[in-house]
Amino acid sequence: MEIILNHGDLLLMLAVAFGLFMAWGVGANDVANAMGTSVGSGAITIKQAIIIAIVFEFAGAILAGGEVTATIRKGILDAALFNDSPHLLIYGMLASLLAAGCWLLIASSLGWPVSTTHSIVGAIVGFGAVGVGVDAVAWDKVSNIAMSWIVSPLVAGTIAFMLFRSLQSLIIDTENPFENAKKYVPFYMFLVGFVISLVTIFKGLKHIGLNFDIETSYYLATCFGVLVAVVGAIIIRRIKISPDEDEDFYFTSMERVFGVLMIITAAAMAFAHGSNDVANAIGPLAAIFGVIESGGIIGAKSTLPLWVLLVGGGGIVFGLITYGHKVIATVGTGITQLTPSRGFAATLAAASTVVIASGTGLPVSTTQVLVGAVLGVGLARGMAALDTRVIKKIFLSWIVTLPAGALMSIVFFFALKGAFSPL
Repeated sequence: MEIILNHGDLLLMLAVAFGLFMAWGVGANDVANAMGTSVGSGAITIKQAIIIAIVFEFAGAILAGGEVTATIRKGILDAALFNDSPHLLIYGMLASLLAAGCWLLIASSLGWPVSTTHSIVGAIVGFGAVGVGVDAVAWDKVSNIAMSWIVSPLVAGTIAFMLFRSLQSLIIDTENPFENAKKYVPFYMFLVGFVISLVTIFKGLKHIGLNFDIETSYYLATCFGVLVAVVGAIIIRRIKISPDEDEDFYFTSMERVFGVLMIITAAAMAFAHGSNDVANAIGPLAAIFGVIESGGIIGAKSTLPLWVLLVGGGGIVFGLITYGHKVIATVGTGITQLTPSRGFAATLAAASTVVIASGTGLPVSTTQVLVGAVLGVGLARGMAALDTRVIKKIFLSWIVTLPAGALMSIVFFFALKGAFSPL
């Protein structure tokens, strides 16, 4: 308690700085891979992606990012163990933010799309197991996360494979792909609106206390899907075929139709991502803020002021602007060559997987889901369409993420403990 009373302001300043660093990493890595399919497919430019992210990531973080955030991220630590030593929780959360931020910096500089959720979870597991005790960690939660490494990319890849196959049979491999695109794309637009709104309801709105029952959720999602389809159909009707465009690539005019879809999915995914993954940066910050504000009392929840959400949202956008291009290149062009139609199939498959995971309670990483979906689209065109060297590097980075976060967190935890403990 004495350490918190004497050094509370300094610890809070460190928490804000490390939280901003972690949010920067989320923007540089997670937002970048979410935008990668849209940029890589040529549907939007990198500048447009940044503008969309600034508006919708910020909106998601502020409107649905969680005015109340659980103190212990993902429930993987037993809070009761810190009642007699709340300063250890502060050291641990500071160490976790710094460790996860450092790992995301390393991964982003190498262009590796890793999971920001797994980075912070690995860091918390590291300081919890070594700094407090092995029994402090809920290992069943950790095993569920490890299982999601296999399940979530597999599910997303399968859905993306089937989606792109349906596009091939209904539109791409037909005699008149442009006319068929105008005919069938509104139905796919309905799916986009339906699925993305479910992602927002399940993963975002619950953070601000808006909990709908299943029936109401699906009704609202259906209404939004119909709205998107109607608006999309009106926009698509205005797109005219251009023979000059199709001279070099027969499907250019058709892909312009899917380009409209990609802009919608980029905006919607940015909102859903901001509402959910900003918690990776501000979750530990919420724990620190709550303990310091209460004078060392560990509570189950802590209410955050708006400025903390602004730190998270601002850091995310800054990370995308300054460093996001490396991961965008990996997801957008490194795994397989994307067009708007392929990028659409991957994005919709990723969103669908998030909805399925929300319903089943399986913890998934948006990064792993999206990469799995891009792989599925590539497989639909044959193994030759995939760059196996890039894929191997990505899989290796996924395996390394948890232990890398854990090891760095342990080092930072003991460094902080040594720096603040009385001589």
